[in-house]
Amino acid sequence: MIKLSFSRELRLLTPAQFKYVFQDPQRASSPEITILARPNQESVPRLGLAVAKKHLKRAHDRNRIKRLCRERFRLLQHQLPHYDFVIVVKQGIGRLDNQQIFNSLDKLWQRHIRLARKS
Repeated sequence: MIKLSFSRELRLLTPAQFKYVFQDPQRASSPEITILARPNQESVPRLGLAVAKKHLKRAHDRNRIKRLCRERFRLLQHQLPHYDFVIVVKQGIGRLDNQQIFNSLDKLWQRHIRLARKS
């Protein structure tokens, strides 16, 4: 049976883990979202989020974006390669509704799945 939880082991927690991804990432971008990825030594994909106050002033807006990103990752975690991923949001993300964000994330995740198969 496949577990669809989002436990602590599926998260990037320390600055060193984020720094590793930022050093030499594979990128998949849309105008509002970028997903950076780098292979890890774990047996699961892991997710980190970078949602800047500069782009979304209100905490509830930042929390909504993070919640949507975590949910998409949780549902796709068993299809994703064993990489560390960092989602970076850009200007304009606040204007999108939930379905547009889901669609954008799905396209970016599929791109990373294709990139991982090539390498």
